Formats: sequence, structure tokens, C-alpha cells
Amino acid sequence: MNKMLLTVAVAITGFVCNLNLFAETGSQAIELFNGKDLAGWKSFADDPKVTQEQVWSARDGVIVCKGEPMGYLYTERQFTNFKLEVEYRWAGKPGNSGVFTRIGGKPCALPRCIETQLKHGNAGDVFGFHGFALRGPADRFSEKESKLAGHVSIVKRIAGNEKEPGQWNKIELLVSGANVTVWLNGQKVNEATGAEVMAAPVGLQSEGGEVHFRNVRLTPLAN
Repeated sequence: MNKMLLTVAVAITGFVCNLNLFAETGSQAIELFNGKDLAGWKSFADDPKVTQEQVWSARDGVIVCKGEPMGYLYTERQFTNFKLEVEYRWAGKPGNSGVFTRIGGKPCALPRCIETQLKHGNAGDVFGFHGFALRGPADRFSEKESKLAGHVSIVKRIAGNEKEPGQWNKIELLVSGANVTVWLNGQKVNEATGAEVMAAPVGLQSEGGEVHFRNVRLTPLAN
């Protein structure tokens, strides 16, 4: 009898947790990329003579980023708390890229934001650029000054989980209040705290090396 009651209690607890999660999200996932074109997106390039079409394009259900010059593609819509899912792969030799969240300040090559690193060999590191507040455990947290990014806060990943170059990787970000959690291919690889809370665009970075993105999906969470 006691075992039956325990089983029922566990089932009810799981059901309530699922209801709470549904209430927290408050909406269905938003497909930020429609698979056909870059409607709903804008871009910034470090070279003002370069057009968006020279760097970013949509082809066969994929966002193609040429990787040069430095810059980023960003959403017209703004989000505060959310789960963001992005699949990416390197077209050739692995290069550098990242996922930007809570983008603010004056547009520049490395804007004031949180970057989740996609650079091959370091995917999952988290950065706060131009003084963007971010913290992490002492053994993984550091700070530095950068000509391009100002004062930088760095939270190194717990572990790596990248696939071989050319294969699709899936990065998942949970940005909720002051906390940022990162999963790579289903494995938790980082967690940062102390992040500034603000409504802002999310973006994809151009920083050397052709990279492809697909299934860019965001689920808003309650503020």
C-alpha cells in the first residue's frame, strides 16, 4: 500500500512540474528562421561597404554565413528570458562563430552582449563583452581587457562535446533571469550566473570561416 501511495505521489509531482513548466513558458516555440529567407532579421558588418547579402544568405533551409567581415545577424524582436536552440556546422575548415544573447549598446564587431562560443575546440565557453555582468565558479571564471570587446568576463565550459567538423551540432541556451545554462549535443557544458537582465535581440556571429545554421528556435519564458 505504501509503495502504491509513493508511486502515485511521484506521478502527481511529475505532472505538477510539467504544468509549472508549461505555465512558465507561456507560449509555443518561435521559429526564428523560416527556412526560406532572412525575414525578421537584420545585420551589422564591421565593414560598412559590405552588404548583408555578401555575408548572410538562406539556402536549402540553412542560414549560410561566409564568416567575413566580422559582424552578426540579429533578430528584429527582443526577448528577455527564453530557451534558444540552434544547430550549426562548419562548411570547411572549422573557424570561429558564436551565439549572441541580450545584445545591446552601440553596434560594433563584438557588441555588448553575452556570447556563447562556437569556436571549434571551445564551443560552450560563455563571454560577457564591454562590461556585461557575468559570473561563474572561481576555477572557471576570469576577466580580461580586449581592444575589440572592452572588459570581458569569461566562464570556461565544464567540458566539451563537439562533433567532428562537418557534422551538425546542437547548442541549447537557457537564459532565465541572471542565469545562463548551455547544453551542447544534449550534454550540459556550462552554467554562468550574475548576468544582466534585459529585453534584447539574439544573434548569430560572423567571425572567420563559413558556418551554417538551421532550426533556430526560441521559446519565451515568463519574465
